[in-house]
Amino acid sequence: MDDPLVYLNGQFTPLSEAKIPVLDRGFIFGDGIYEVIPVYKRKMFRAEQHLARLFRSLDAISIANPHTKPEWLALIQTIMDAHPADDQMVYLQITRGVAKRAHAFPANVTPTVFIMTNPIVLPSDAVRAKGVACVSLEDKRWLHCEIKSSSLLGNVLAAQYAAEHDATESIQFRDGFLTEASSSNVWIVKDGKLMGPPKTNLILEGIRYALLQELCAANGIVFEARNIARAEVFAADEVLLSSATKEVLPVVSIDGQPIGAGVPGPLYKKLYAAYQAAKAA
Repeated sequence: MDDPLVYLNGQFTPLSEAKIPVLDRGFIFGDGIYEVIPVYKRKMFRAEQHLARLFRSLDAISIANPHTKPEWLALIQTIMDAHPADDQMVYLQITRGVAKRAHAFPANVTPTVFIMTNPIVLPSDAVRAKGVACVSLEDKRWLHCEIKSSSLLGNVLAAQYAAEHDATESIQFRDGFLTEASSSNVWIVKDGKLMGPPKTNLILEGIRYALLQELCAANGIVFEARNIARAEVFAADEVLLSSATKEVLPVVSIDGQPIGAGVPGPLYKKLYAAYQAAKAA
């Protein structure tokens, strides 16, 4: 679909006709919040959790929520229904709005609201069967990673570093401890236990974070959230990535060093199967 229907500030319009003023603070400062919601067979997946995170992020940077939850869901549904793909990735962005350029928050501005959707692109079966290579990187981003901010330069630079090294992701460490990848949460497996960093300001709480906790509980897998040292990552039996577009994805090497046996492991396969069952429920 070359010119899909989008929503911008109260209007449904073709993407090619959607325009914002150059003084929009999202353009000038990256002063905004975004969210993505996967859609499978025309049904939003964990929409409640995605919208709750959107609302938390808006509150964290003092942008008034411009819609109620039912209004958000209705707007998203309209955009979804207009797209021919059954499996989609809905993108929402809210900025503080349009004002004369000045760093402090302007008074009496209306937030800019934008919604679009595209077909979701998931890793192929061949990629899943082989696993992916990653690189490591020192985490130099700001200290409010729990906010899903549209100011993503740190993540962009980390993703570019991975691309320049023919890797799927950059796995980041701060002060010697695992944080997250450029656009994924990161997990390690040791002795059948799934472990990940705790939910703090140093990581974005991916929606799959709680989902993996639930899947572990339902499948008899021990789950532990704690600080994970760099050495533990490289010594893990398995390393996994999770995100809306990766779902759960096995990492088989970092910086050229094999992880475990260097192939996707049994816990990955069990969690991936459970994830697919959750999607179909």
